[in-house]
Amino acid sequence: MSETFKLTIKGTVQGVGFRPFIYTLAKKYNLKGTISNNSNGVEILINLTNIKDFIFSIEKNLPSLAKINSIEIENINYIEFKDFKIIDTKNMGDIKSNIPPDISICKECEKELFNLNNRRYGYPFITCTNCGVRYSIIYDLPYDRAKTSMKKFKMCKACEAEYNNPLNRRYHAQPIGCWDCGANLSLWDKNKKLIINNEKLIDNVVTLIKEGHILAIKGVGGYHLVCDANNKKAIQKLRDRKKRPAKPFAIMVKDIEMAKELVYINQKEKELLISKEKPIVLLKAKKIDKDIAPNISKLGIFLPYTPLHLLILKELNSPLVATSANITDEPIATTTDDIKKLSNIYDYLVDNNRDIVNGCDDSVVMVIRNQTIFIRRARGYTPISIELPYKLDKKVLAVGANQKNTIAIGFDNKVILSPHIGDLDGIKSIEYFKDNIENLKRIYRFKPEIVVYDRHPNYESSKYAKSLDIEGKEIQHHYAHILGVMAEKGLTKKVLGVAFDGTGYGDNGKLWGGEFLICNYKGYKRVAYIKYFKLLGGAKAIKEPKRVALSLLFDIYGENALNLDNPTIKAFTLKELKTQYLMWKKGLNSPLTSSMGRLFDAIASLTDICQVMSFEGESGIRMEEYYNKDIKEFYSFNFIDNQIDISPIIENIVQEKNKVVAISKFFNTLVEIIFTIYKEHNLPLVLSGGVFQNRVLLELILDKIPTAIINNQIPPNDGGISLGQVVSTLSIKKS
Repeated sequence: MSETFKLTIKGTVQGVGFRPFIYTLAKKYNLKGTISNNSNGVEILINLTNIKDFIFSIEKNLPSLAKINSIEIENINYIEFKDFKIIDTKNMGDIKSNIPPDISICKECEKELFNLNNRRYGYPFITCTNCGVRYSIIYDLPYDRAKTSMKKFKMCKACEAEYNNPLNRRYHAQPIGCWDCGANLSLWDKNKKLIINNEKLIDNVVTLIKEGHILAIKGVGGYHLVCDANNKKAIQKLRDRKKRPAKPFAIMVKDIEMAKELVYINQKEKELLISKEKPIVLLKAKKIDKDIAPNISKLGIFLPYTPLHLLILKELNSPLVATSANITDEPIATTTDDIKKLSNIYDYLVDNNRDIVNGCDDSVVMVIRNQTIFIRRARGYTPISIELPYKLDKKVLAVGANQKNTIAIGFDNKVILSPHIGDLDGIKSIEYFKDNIENLKRIYRFKPEIVVYDRHPNYESSKYAKSLDIEGKEIQHHYAHILGVMAEKGLTKKVLGVAFDGTGYGDNGKLWGGEFLICNYKGYKRVAYIKYFKLLGGAKAIKEPKRVALSLLFDIYGENALNLDNPTIKAFTLKELKTQYLMWKKGLNSPLTSSMGRLFDAIASLTDICQVMSFEGESGIRMEEYYNKDIKEFYSFNFIDNQIDISPIIENIVQEKNKVVAISKFFNTLVEIIFTIYKEHNLPLVLSGGVFQNRVLLELILDKIPTAIINNQIPPNDGGISLGQVVSTLSIKKS
């Protein structure tokens, strides 16, 4: 005899075809009941004789975009149902269901896109329940059309019929439309003159790209600036106009075969490239392209993830440079007003009338020893929900760091992490940061009870947190780094955390960045660190490696450093050298730091790889190119009173004339330093911080210590700080 069961299914189960999936399953087995969205996810009321078989069928045949975190089963009083129905969304309390991310066009839609007999042939916004925009168009949950930017498009009868048919793959696909009722494209010149807005637009776009023009194209979470990747003049024009002299550009290719012409791809990298998320994947180039990525043997490659991209690349049949459209230090442009501010960069604009509600840049990943490492987690992967090993006492807002900012909200045993927001260096970026906070608060009906922020007093995120009229808690930057890994991996015991980055405000007011911390959720103990050195010129030294190297030379040689014959000294005039020495001696604008990121800069200067950086992390990226795996030796170093004295390393590098030897031994030495301190503590080794995005360093450590733990879901850089901040509030109660 059948009984009535109530199932509450939590996870990513809204906007991913979950209700029609259950409907089809129920019809197949002639089951009676209802399914609806609610604040937790979905609720199923169903009459069954065997609940286990039904659950098994759900888990075995789950839609590709759905993810179940939990299924709660309750046997309730019998209800007589006549059939199985999908019913309207129930009243929503506190939202606990996951926001579905934006993912790429599916194979079914791609076939229709290029099918001459399909009514959506060539339609640049073709989508269904299994693909397309989600987070970027959501105003609010539950994920219904009226709560997205599609609400202004009234469906035609043909689309409406698909939308209301539970057996159609477009059932409740909120972004659907067609040539008759959906969004449309328009092509403009930089003087805001409309050129074309019909089906022939793609032909015009491809012609303009082939002619060497720069185009701004509206995508899922913002605009790209694109040009022909085979046109050196067009690429240089883009560099000049965007004031980006050396930073690598990403390349969008038509398919995996085109990618293979440019880069080497292993199986794991291929899986990422063709995945539904379609991130930018950093891959080894078959030859260095001095136009796309000067002095670097890695290329950022990604495949088309929208119908528009596919239409353009099929017609063009060659790679495209595709970079985020933004003013320096500002977030990606998401509105027509935003992109028009960049009309001095692009020649033509491909716009559309589907509003972007939530901006979302492209995700960037790399594969190290078969592990996925995020450089930027955004489109396709966010917002992300992470379950904690313990339950939070309060609703937590974490505002992240100042660079590569993300924000997070925490409640119960769950953390929702925002997409990459970026550096908080200007008014527009700070507004974007605040908008992201308000978006998550609105969508999740979230009212924070405590705000957690970085200890650095000058971080814009920390200033914002202190302005709120709620309880506040500051947390040390590098401790938050390690906590972020612990939270992602569900680690509950003490660990030895190694946090290597550029800058973090220390407990003593100094700038930390080369830290060894014994950590758990209750606190941390600093057990080792790079011996302090001065940053000549303060913030200026962050962009000028020569200043960091000069300071280290003064530490060792004093005024005699002025007489040395090496690249660092030659990078200054004699007058500049004397001025810098006086500043160093008196400690003027020369804060103390233990930063591993700045040590990388110093080595890049001493070996004449980079004296002044044109983009963040340039020194470390370029140093990767000089590593020789056949060189096994390392430099000596001193470890006294918890301080790692790097003076012997600097002295040896000053004497070394071969930069390949110097760089190789330097990398080997860092691994030896970590291994030496790791052996002193019988604890799991956890790695975090932007320096661990260095491919060579991370590979060497994972080879030496295969059990070392690093983030795989969130970036090791400051993009993971907000997760660590949330869990700093844990009071260690079992969930």
